[in-house]
Amino acid sequence: MALLESGENYLETILLLERKTGFVRSIDVATELNFTKASVSRAMSNLKKENFIVVNKDGQIILTASGKARAEEILDRHETLTKFLLDYLKVPQDIAEKDACRIEHVISTETFNGIKNIMKNN
Repeated sequence: MALLESGENYLETILLLERKTGFVRSIDVATELNFTKASVSRAMSNLKKENFIVVNKDGQIILTASGKARAEEILDRHETLTKFLLDYLKVPQDIAEKDACRIEHVISTETFNGIKNIMKNN
């Protein structure tokens, strides 16, 4: 499924908040990303349509199996790329985080796997 960068960022944020607090609501996502409740609401609606999340009657956002898999994939790319930039290219932490966040959305599977292989073999 084609998911835009913003959708990937929302999934990643939901996963991280879920791991941190165990319970995620739209307001938590809005606060974490510093977005308006209206834009988060629109995004949650799109993620529901794509079957990446469900929202229960208490307003809790729950990742579906496909949503969780996609969020974990995005987080893996983010963490791996950040580590690569820090350890191999010696980029400062703040820049590595920002660059990894941008790269994770556009990097090809082949290039990403190549980076993972370099890291695994060194």
